[in-house]
Amino acid sequence: MQASEQREITVIGAGIVGTACAVNLQRLGFTVTVIDRQAPGEECSFGNAGVIAPCACVPVNTPGILFKAPAMLCDPQGPLALRWSYLPRMLPWLFQYLRNSSAARVERAADGMAALTSGALEEHQRLAGGGETARWVQPSPYLYVYESAKGLAADDYAWRLRRERGITTRVLQGGEVQEFEPAIDPRYRCAVVMEQGHGFTPDPSQLVKALTKQFQREGGRVLQVEVHRVELADRKPLALHTSEGRIALKRLVIAAGAWSGKIAADLGEPVPLESERGYHVTINNSGITPRYPIMNSVGKFVVTPMAPGLRFAGLVEFGGLVAKPNYRLSQRLLAHARSMFPTINTDDFTEWMGHRPALPDSLPVIGQSTRSEHVFYAFGHQHIGLTSGPKTGRVLAESIAGQTPDIDLAPYSIQRFSPARSIKTNSGIISGKSNCKPF
Repeated sequence: MQASEQREITVIGAGIVGTACAVNLQRLGFTVTVIDRQAPGEECSFGNAGVIAPCACVPVNTPGILFKAPAMLCDPQGPLALRWSYLPRMLPWLFQYLRNSSAARVERAADGMAALTSGALEEHQRLAGGGETARWVQPSPYLYVYESAKGLAADDYAWRLRRERGITTRVLQGGEVQEFEPAIDPRYRCAVVMEQGHGFTPDPSQLVKALTKQFQREGGRVLQVEVHRVELADRKPLALHTSEGRIALKRLVIAAGAWSGKIAADLGEPVPLESERGYHVTINNSGITPRYPIMNSVGKFVVTPMAPGLRFAGLVEFGGLVAKPNYRLSQRLLAHARSMFPTINTDDFTEWMGHRPALPDSLPVIGQSTRSEHVFYAFGHQHIGLTSGPKTGRVLAESIAGQTPDIDLAPYSIQRFSPARSIKTNSGIISGKSNCKPF
């Protein structure tokens, strides 16, 4: 391969993770093409909660989730939903997910997540640069609100994990909560505020689109085509077969979110990647004007003031990649909105569902393929894609360029899912087949 060809690389995926990979590779001198079936920023990067949260270093599957999940499923306003017809297909993933909820494995997962989420605001600012894109990254406090001190005490385990990983917190009690954020209803008598290193984007889709325009101005190429398969020759990526024909390859980054499992499996590296289907409602003319993003700790949803309106984002539905959205779940978010803000106007709203790519140990796959030195992965970020996307892009680009990243990529290796390591691994993961469908 000629030297110029070694600097050519294709990224599958035009969300925040793929775009961050592309921009960082470009800055290191690579000629980069981004490919996606959607326009940039139109999957999870369109509908997420928009929070840049270093505190998001705690896995969802903490100890005790096996006993908490049934109550969540039975609660008509709960944060968890399941399409029961899908349960048999996801049982292997679910067993691994529960196995990784032990205290020791949660500690390891939190370490891995914290390495990616630390410095998230600075990583976003660096990625955006000083131009037009910077307006879509705003420093801001982030609040977790509770109705009582007892509710806060019930979350002590998660807050301990955060504090041990460098998150600075301040507890507000009684009227201090409303003094800090007047939009919060008086019945919320306790809050934890994080003021250092946090922020949000007023429109995550526009953030990705602005980064893409910046990337294109510097010579990057973006193709909106559907990828059918990767053609290999001598364990090297030779071409992509797409809806618009064959596209030659030199090097390949797979950052296609929940659809990455299909590609990895086709390349001989199956991973247990599942879709955590997330929902949002964005309310126009709500009459409520919070200044900062707020996590409702009981409902497990985030309220973010955005350019399109006031967004309520959250819920986890397990149902795979194929089933249509169940917008009855959006009504849960609207009910929470009315409960949290009794004077809110919910007459005018939009609703959305997207696929969070989730692996059972809560860590993404980042790094080189074990089967081809010219294939690299960056997917599986679950609930931390927006927060950790810029750092993921930077450390992967540095690794591809032969530099030494400032974090160890070993915990994120796809090798942890290989059959040879499935009996005993550091993360305790059993390999499994991907549930992803062709995309």
